Amino acid sequence: METKRNMANIARKTGMDKQNTQHFMSYSPWSGPGLIADVQVDIKEHPEFRSGAVCVFDESAEQKAGGCSAGAVRQHNGRLGKIEMSQVGVFAALVTPRVNTWIDGELYFPACWFEEGYAHQREKVGFPAGRTFKTKPELVWEIAQRLQAKGIRFEAIAMDDLYGRNPQLRKHLDDAGIEYYGDIPSNTVMYLEKPQIVYPITQRGKPSKHYRVVAKRRYTASELLKHPDLEWAEITLRPNERGQLRARFGRCRIWLVHQGECHQDWLMIRQDEKQTTYVLSNAIPTTPLETMAWRKSHRYFVERSNQDEKGEFGWDEFQAIKYLAWEHQLALTILASWFIAVTRLDWMKRFERDPNLLEQFEIDVLPLLSVSNVRELLRAAIPLPQLSIEEAANLVVEHLTNRTRSRKSRLRKLRVKSGET
Repeated sequence: METKRNMANIARKTGMDKQNTQHFMSYSPWSGPGLIADVQVDIKEHPEFRSGAVCVFDESAEQKAGGCSAGAVRQHNGRLGKIEMSQVGVFAALVTPRVNTWIDGELYFPACWFEEGYAHQREKVGFPAGRTFKTKPELVWEIAQRLQAKGIRFEAIAMDDLYGRNPQLRKHLDDAGIEYYGDIPSNTVMYLEKPQIVYPITQRGKPSKHYRVVAKRRYTASELLKHPDLEWAEITLRPNERGQLRARFGRCRIWLVHQGECHQDWLMIRQDEKQTTYVLSNAIPTTPLETMAWRKSHRYFVERSNQDEKGEFGWDEFQAIKYLAWEHQLALTILASWFIAVTRLDWMKRFERDPNLLEQFEIDVLPLLSVSNVRELLRAAIPLPQLSIEEAANLVVEHLTNRTRSRKSRLRKLRVKSGET
């Protein structure tokens, strides 16, 4: 569809009744998690995802006109870079060198949604029974546990600094045997030698409840940028439009302190033309730097996934207030994302590319099938119906009638508010 992909336009294009379309998304009892589980079975069994994949977590915010939608409040919107009325979801994407696909997600409900003052709003959106407040890092841990329990294979988890700087999430992942790569702020405190945790004796002769960290020196991540202990290498990550994407990676073993406990991790630093990124990882000490660099750099692909879900699949055009509608939309978006991934993989298998093309075009890598390419193939295989003049005129009349009814309803509410009969 070239027009806005809301439920009204979808109903018009497919010849569906608008109320039936709305009901299908917002009220119909079909299971969104059930559909996602079926897609996950297909993903788990596909040869592409039996080894070498990385699971990448990221959040995505959608601006909302009002606070009626499930989970919507004034909160930070990363796309806009400011506080706006938004709805925020936490999403997981599974990434390999050839494809990426959304695989799971959760809607974030801010703490205010659990207050008494939101009781009416919770009832209006169909708030999920038994739902308790969870921070975004807690949602990541919940999704990671779910994927692990379902046998989804991935080599590691990669995440931005909202999650990477959360010590509790890192501990959960480490205890579960999940390798992680979490971005952190440059001022994160760490130690090159294992510090001592000391509980001073109080004036009453008892150990204090508050500990002190005793170490020769403490560092911030940025202070270690030029430290001689760092192992550096320039690594080629992947081809891009300018040729090959290369970056400098350095790493060293460091110690962190959280709640009176010491924990050893890797500090990895990535430097490229645009920025310097600091990363914590619990990869085993024998992991090659090239392997760590590759796994960390998969975060690029979840950004591509988010762009596809919004620009190509219409995620950012979703308009509904019910939680069930959000859940259904997520399931259908994951299904569409998986369809694109399977189509790409099938295309590569069925149509082997002539190696002479590399020499002919004087390049080192041929491009993969894009989402827009698949859309063009779909348009040819399943053309959308074209409206007749009479059908178009009927739609215009319907639109004008709906606008008239909306105006009548607003005026009636204004009269009631002002005390008129």
